[in-house]
Amino acid sequence: MVSLICTLRHHTDEVTCCAFSPSLLATSSGDKTLRVYTTANFSELPFSPLRGHGYGVHCCCFSSCGSFLLSCSTDGSVIVWSAETGEVKETLEHPGRSPLRVCALAPDSSLLLAGACDGTAALWDFRSKTLRRCATVSEASVVACCFSPCAQMFVTGCTRGDLKLWDAHTSLLHAEKDAHDLGVTCCCFAPQFIINGCCVEFRLASCGQDSQLKIWIVSQREGAACTMNLLQTLTSQTAPVLSCAFSSDGEWVVSGSVDKSVAVYDASLGTVLQTLKQHDRYVTAVALSPTFPWIATGSMDRSVNVWRIGDGDDSTAAESKETRCQGRKLPGHSGLLLTDWSEDDVQTWLRDEGLVELVGIFKANNIDGPELSQLNKETAAELGIESVGLRGRLLRKIEALKAEQNGSEAPDEFLCPITRELMKDPVIAADGYSYERESIESWIRGKNKTSPMTNLPLQTTLLTPNRSLKMAITRWKSNQETAAQSSSTSDNKS
Repeated sequence: MVSLICTLRHHTDEVTCCAFSPSLLATSSGDKTLRVYTTANFSELPFSPLRGHGYGVHCCCFSSCGSFLLSCSTDGSVIVWSAETGEVKETLEHPGRSPLRVCALAPDSSLLLAGACDGTAALWDFRSKTLRRCATVSEASVVACCFSPCAQMFVTGCTRGDLKLWDAHTSLLHAEKDAHDLGVTCCCFAPQFIINGCCVEFRLASCGQDSQLKIWIVSQREGAACTMNLLQTLTSQTAPVLSCAFSSDGEWVVSGSVDKSVAVYDASLGTVLQTLKQHDRYVTAVALSPTFPWIATGSMDRSVNVWRIGDGDDSTAAESKETRCQGRKLPGHSGLLLTDWSEDDVQTWLRDEGLVELVGIFKANNIDGPELSQLNKETAAELGIESVGLRGRLLRKIEALKAEQNGSEAPDEFLCPITRELMKDPVIAADGYSYERESIESWIRGKNKTSPMTNLPLQTTLLTPNRSLKMAITRWKSNQETAAQSSSTSDNKS
């Protein structure tokens, strides 16, 4: 289910953190550097490594859009880097120059938070890079912090073992004393949250020196205090758990431990899906890609392992990368139904499907979308397509195309609620529903940021890729193609 695809060995000291953007992987280390890799083939970018910190780098993270990379260090500074060029855009210093152990950027890139060894948390306005407040949040070192998906709250964890929930003005909302015996090491929110009437529920993962990974339900009800209730305690690892992260769809949670293992859990059931044991020393960092089924794990053995989730078929990722690189949309992936295609659309589709030899025939016979949709074995022969194999391949692709565009044949959950068309790039919005990315982005741009399904305000415009749904749609389309192939074979025999 999870397989190792490559190992990166460029750092000269322990790896302290890993972070993904939609197209990059960043790693930080005690060797004072950050290294940046493209997720196209995990080769290091020309401007890497990034050098600017005077001491070891403890943490790194990307902005949601992927434009900025942030890092914090024992030198008491947060450096904001351009993720495109590696250029230093800003250096923010802790007011007391206390060593910084962790940093986090709000999902909407409005606020930057950094936790320090003196028990303070510094909060900056990220857009103006001005310090809003530096407050004491703990009697011990702050070693963990994360923002809620709505960016209106954040959590801090300390070496004393407490978890505290704060609002954006650094007012304490809830304190969970001794959440982890001997100290918290990491915490992270699941990207999704549930709105039930006037109550909002979040899932929070935390891990610590007690060798446990805990899942909490954080509830915020209008006019009432926030609550934090333990949902489950995961204990498959036998030594302190140093890092944890949710998948982009919130279905998995992954943790790294001093026992040198990486545990992959079903976040809802709390069951262990797989244990990975390829590192030689403590696993200090885990990260999951927001766009592709990849996990990155860093260790004190100075290596970073990159893993692939799934059965090894990354055609979905390849398709996504190919479409981005082309910079245009294929006719079959546009809002047009097949019956609305022009002759040019049909000819473009033939080229993209590897049927270039048929372009001249279709052009000479003025085949447009409606005629393509009615094409069968007999009419294909009348067009002069004599090769049985080529004719069969054409008919199979037409059937697959029609199945893709025929929403009535697809399960309802595969259809975008806005367009009622089969989704190609499903994303989860703040209302908990999945939409075609282009459709919901257009909706948000043109409306007043309300949910298309509930008509309630969207608490955030952050969209999270729904990898599980995309894989399910891909499997369904594959089955449709297989069925079409079987039908075509039967027709040929008859």
